[in-house]
Amino acid sequence: MAAHPDETKNPSRDPERRQFANLIRDRRAELGEGLDAFASRALDPVSGKRVTRGWIYRLETHESVTPPQVEELRALAEAARLPLGVLQDAAGQQFHGVDPLVGGSSAAKAFVHKLDQLPADQRARLLHFVDSLLPADPPDGEHR
Repeated sequence: MAAHPDETKNPSRDPERRQFANLIRDRRAELGEGLDAFASRALDPVSGKRVTRGWIYRLETHESVTPPQVEELRALAEAARLPLGVLQDAAGQQFHGVDPLVGGSSAAKAFVHKLDQLPADQRARLLHFVDSLLPADPPDGEHR
């Protein structure tokens, strides 16, 4: 994947639209891996397409990059050890302005977006609280 020739028109350069870059950078840090190790695993198991170290570096440093195709997303999902859907959502946000939260009321969407600003331990406590307000899930196979 090559650098985008016109950086002024690349939405990934917008500071508000760095979800995918931040996801990859943060996940690589969580895994405790350098660029070389991470890139060595960025191989799509279906097509054999590889994502290069240089592309990952440019992405993480918010340089202009060509938006990834599904083959590159699968390769990065392998390297990040995350479900493909997580990467697709973040890439859609950063490169295409797509909000992955499509269901629910506008108030619910606003609430979910604010959750990302909370530390992980506070999100977990809040989720536990919300779970305590809702009826228990029915046994497998039963519907409410």
